[in-house]
Amino acid sequence: MDHVGISGVILAGGLGRRMGGVDKGLQELDGRPLVAWVIDRLAPQVDELLINANRNAERYAAFGHAVVPDRIDGFAGPLAGLHAALSVARHPLVATTPCDTPFVPTDLVARLRAALTDSGAELAVARSLGRVQPVFCLCRRSVLPALSAHLAAGGRRVERWFCSLPVIEVSFEDQPAAFANINSAEDLERGARMAAPPR
Repeated sequence: MDHVGISGVILAGGLGRRMGGVDKGLQELDGRPLVAWVIDRLAPQVDELLINANRNAERYAAFGHAVVPDRIDGFAGPLAGLHAALSVARHPLVATTPCDTPFVPTDLVARLRAALTDSGAELAVARSLGRVQPVFCLCRRSVLPALSAHLAAGGRRVERWFCSLPVIEVSFEDQPAAFANINSAEDLERGARMAAPPR
């Protein structure tokens, strides 16, 4: 499977409720939008990069990657973003990361891909901080019909959909900070301290 191409998608389609309704991907960390941090880390790991966004499409497009809105109304969550990406992805595998995790592991896709290949599963998902990190996953594009049916039936929870698939969990306990997301101004300040070079 090493020669099989991978499409990556940054999930930026949410409402940012925990940050007062702002577009989280465009909030600045150390002078740069969060999505720019994620692009820097994810783009080298994939053959195509998409940004799932339902607001500010022109601002996201300025980063040089295709912007894909949800195909399901109502800001239906990360599964809707994955669904949108699977519908247009050029490659057989699709990797996801959220827009609010600026320190995404630089070996995320390689490790998920190795587990997917070895196990023959339909989806590989990261596990860190003692739990599954469901929006950090790599899946086969062939799961699209099952995901479409799940969403059409009203399903929205990522973990519940995972339960319907052959899934392999991949430990990233060696990189716990990589999965810390930004949900508040305090998180942005803490992230800026993490991003700052040592003195």
